[in-house]
Amino acid sequence: MTISKISLWVAAALSLLIALASYRFLVLGLPLSFPDMHGQIDRQRLAFLLHISFAPVALAIGAIQFFPALRRQRPALHRWLGRGYGGAILVSGIAGVVVALNAAGGPSARLGFALLAVVWVATTANAIRHAMARRIGKHRRWMVYSFALTFAGVTLRIYLLGFMAAGIGYTDASAYLAWLCWLPNLAVAYWWLNQRRAA
Repeated sequence: MTISKISLWVAAALSLLIALASYRFLVLGLPLSFPDMHGQIDRQRLAFLLHISFAPVALAIGAIQFFPALRRQRPALHRWLGRGYGGAILVSGIAGVVVALNAAGGPSARLGFALLAVVWVATTANAIRHAMARRIGKHRRWMVYSFALTFAGVTLRIYLLGFMAAGIGYTDASAYLAWLCWLPNLAVAYWWLNQRRAA
C-alpha cells in the first residue's frame, strides 16, 4: 500500500471518528459537550446547533468521496453524496460565520473562524461549479481544497490536545487554533496538488 493510500485511509478514519464523536451532544447535552462555548450556546443557539449538526455530515461524506472505487463503480452515488456534502457545508458554513462572531479568544479567533467558514463555502461552491460544467479536473482540484478545510474539524482537535497538554485551555488557545486548524491544511493541499501535477 502506497503512502498516498495510507494517508487517505488515516484521514478517512479520523474524519469518521470525529464526525461520530461530534454528536455526543445528543446524549450529553450542549453544556456538557461544549463547556467552553456557553456564550455561543446562549446567544446563538440555532446557528450553533446548525453548525455542529451539519459539519460532521460534511466531514463523514468527504471522508469517503476521495476513494477512487466509489467514483469509478458508483458514479451516481458519488454525485448524490457530493450534493449532500455541498448542502451540509452551505448550512454549516453560514451558521459558522454567525457563531464565529462570538468565538472565545477575542478578535483573532473571531476573524480566523469567520474566514474559515467563508473560504470553506467559497471553495466548495467553486468545486461544484466546475463539476456542473463538466470540468472534472478542476472540480477535483477544488474539492481537495474544500476537504482540506472540512478536515479543520480534525486538525483543530489534534492541535487542541497539544495545547491542553501544555496546560493551555480552549479559550486561550482558540486565538491560535482559529488559524492553525485550516491554513496549514490549505498549504499541504496546495503542495500535494502541485506534486501530482509535476509527476
